[in-house]
Amino acid sequence: MDQESSVETIKKDSRAYLPILLALTRDLMISVVLAFIIILFLYPPVKVEGTSMMPVLEDQERIFINKFVYQFNIRSIEHGDVVVFYYPGDTAKSYIKRVIGVPGDRVAVEEGQVFVNGRKLYEPYVPPEYRDGGSYPELALGKDQYYVMGDHRSSSNDSRSWGLVPRDHVYGKAVFVYWPLQKLGLLH
Repeated sequence: MDQESSVETIKKDSRAYLPILLALTRDLMISVVLAFIIILFLYPPVKVEGTSMMPVLEDQERIFINKFVYQFNIRSIEHGDVVVFYYPGDTAKSYIKRVIGVPGDRVAVEEGQVFVNGRKLYEPYVPPEYRDGGSYPELALGKDQYYVMGDHRSSSNDSRSWGLVPRDHVYGKAVFVYWPLQKLGLLH
């Protein structure tokens, strides 16, 4: 009898854990689905390819972009934002650059110095060794047009070369570096 009651007690105890195990499994599945939705639709990972955004972003770094903020007009695209967009010359390619000019601005580059609406742009994110001495004529930005440049000016293919980026080509704002770990953190 003692052995039978021991077996019965073990069965009762294991049944007591079943609801807890089911609740944990349910919570884990909900967490995985939510993480998948967040990463896929709101903050997808992106690999940086090339050196045009050095020193802020380097080749092969991994970042998260915020697709939600621009897609639903929660926030407008602003000067200084680091954005990911479809390259106007081939929408199968994506580029990452810094926004220099927004709709209504006039942008010019004189001997490497950027001017927005006639004022010299303060650019602490561009070290002197990454500047170039090129000059480019002033461009007036129309509705839904953006002037973008890489921070490594001497190696960047950007609005100076191929023109303005239409608003509907911009699909995300770079927000967070997650690889390499020593650069882990928010982008500015």
